[in-house]
Amino acid sequence: QVQLVESGGGLVQAGGSLRLSCAASGRTFSSFAMGWFRQAPGKERELVAVSARGGFTYYADSVKGRFTISGDNAKNTVYLQMNSLKPEDTAVYYCAETYKRIRPTVSGEYDYWGQGTQVTVSS
Repeated sequence: QVQLVESGGGLVQAGGSLRLSCAASGRTFSSFAMGWFRQAPGKERELVAVSARGGFTYYADSVKGRFTISGDNAKNTVYLQMNSLKPEDTAVYYCAETYKRIRPTVSGEYDYWGQGTQVTVSS
């Protein structure tokens, strides 16, 4: 069974940076893609970034130019570097993994999810 564990969340002032990590275990082969989602209180879960085989990446318009998704295959870990953080970035951030879609952009296309890590950006 695949397990995903996020870390790196916390409280940061607006304009600051955080790097989230998502460590995967229990894999028997490489996934097609990994993504980061976030969910703010009272809002639906939204896609933030995707990294897929072949070098495909996707970013939500709200984070383009500020967030970067990357991976370390040797460590089975994917990262989300978040710079120039804004109060509206406050949310629980989840990583997810899929073995069934090459370029997944909706939550239903992901097979496994982490437990989430809280990111709070103060103004």
